[in-house]
Amino acid sequence: MGSALPLGDPAPLDGLLPPSVVELSHEHPFGVYLHVPFCRVRCGYCDFNTYTSSELRGVKQVDYAGQAVLEVGLAATVLKNSGVTDRPVSTVFFGGGTPTLLPSAQLIQMLRSVDDAWGLAPGAEVTTEANPDSVDARYLTELAEAGFTRVSFGMQSAVPHVLKTLDRTHDPERVPEVVRWARDAGLQVSVDLIYGTPGESLGDWERSLDSALAMEPDHLSAYALIVEQGTKLARQIRSGVYPVPDDDLEADMYELADARLASAGYDWYEVSNWARSAPETSAAAATAPGAAALTGPATPTSEFRSRHNLAYWQGHDWWGIGPGAHSHIGGTRWWNVKHPAAYAERILGGHSPAAGRETPDAESREIERVLLLARIRSGLPIASLAPDARQQIASLIADGFIDGRAALRGSVELTLRGRLLADAVVRRLT
Repeated sequence: MGSALPLGDPAPLDGLLPPSVVELSHEHPFGVYLHVPFCRVRCGYCDFNTYTSSELRGVKQVDYAGQAVLEVGLAATVLKNSGVTDRPVSTVFFGGGTPTLLPSAQLIQMLRSVDDAWGLAPGAEVTTEANPDSVDARYLTELAEAGFTRVSFGMQSAVPHVLKTLDRTHDPERVPEVVRWARDAGLQVSVDLIYGTPGESLGDWERSLDSALAMEPDHLSAYALIVEQGTKLARQIRSGVYPVPDDDLEADMYELADARLASAGYDWYEVSNWARSAPETSAAAATAPGAAALTGPATPTSEFRSRHNLAYWQGHDWWGIGPGAHSHIGGTRWWNVKHPAAYAERILGGHSPAAGRETPDAESREIERVLLLARIRSGLPIASLAPDARQQIASLIADGFIDGRAALRGSVELTLRGRLLADAVVRRLT
């Protein structure tokens, strides 16, 4: 069910956005996030806005795609009535929850509604998250034929006792099989890993890295476990069932991941994300059976970075569809009501599902800009920093937090030490 929604100003029932969005929205590309809030079981560490069948309060999972399509239509109307110029959608991301609990036809229905509302840009990136036990070869082929270009598998670990601690239900032996099916369908493949699980040793983590690299994914994410208050795992740690995660061990795990990934030909481009280099034409984008199904031939790419996630870090615009989804257009952001029942009531009643919104002031926007761009490799131009922040660059180089050569080229690029202490770097730059 996830954490509480932020505090903010009330959002109007018609969803109309403030006039200030018009000036800023034309500066950025536009993406769409579609939240599918369903899971078979709740993982003990998960704090996301997800629901099992017993938590839906009479809402039917089978009805959800139609409700999401209604919000897509509402979004198009709101943007038009707010004076925001139409832009084709550059990236689409289906997250959850487990989007692939829905039939492939329903995900395709939702994607087509996005294309009908705004059109997909040539070469648009279309990603879905998936559990290894929630798809088969036919399912993945159907997605690819309909225009999906990428799938992100929640592998988390290759070690059974680690998966058990996390309450993950898939068989780790199945992951290479689903990766192969995705490749056969012409999809780019990303795998997600979690490190720092209570009871996980450095050797366990190395085994997971080895298993992931053996599959040669196009992209890999490695996230340190965060023990969120209110979760089953937090209660287990508090009661002594599991030990408190070890910060020093987590740092060792990150350093091991970075070294192993670099030696295997993966470049870090965000603190927790690595992508392998590709030929001038991305094979997955060029050969996916559905690459041209919605928008014509895909534009070749020379990399496998997650363009949708980069859009978040770069402060671009996106509309979030679904319960609890967050959106950002032209400097204003808002969030939807959390529960699928409340969401359905709003949408079926013809109202915006937005629960609240805010328009941060210039100082807050600058802090957030530095916080996000500093995480991206060479993403933060030194010239864009305030004078006091620019004066910190020399000492950050001397302390080993940022790369001196990148600084000479005009950008902040965190070193390995800087990535481990990224929050401290940001504090000195804001």
